Amino acid sequence: MWMVVYMAQNKSTADKIKDLLSREGFLVKLKPVYKRVSSKDNYYEILVPQSEASEVHDILMEQGF
Repeated sequence: MWMVVYMAQNKSTADKIKDLLSREGFLVKLKPVYKRVSSKDNYYEILVPQSEASEVHDILMEQGF
């Protein structure tokens, strides 16, 4: 099961977080919140497997997200 661990305010931030977590070895999905908003102006959910959510939260806190 996938769990939302962060809501990014734009695609650039979402990609940055995805790259960071991917480099750490986590599976990451990005999901746009709105369907009829351009990708650069949309909000994005950052999702990871539920079993990894706690560890991912720790990494995001360390990085200042």
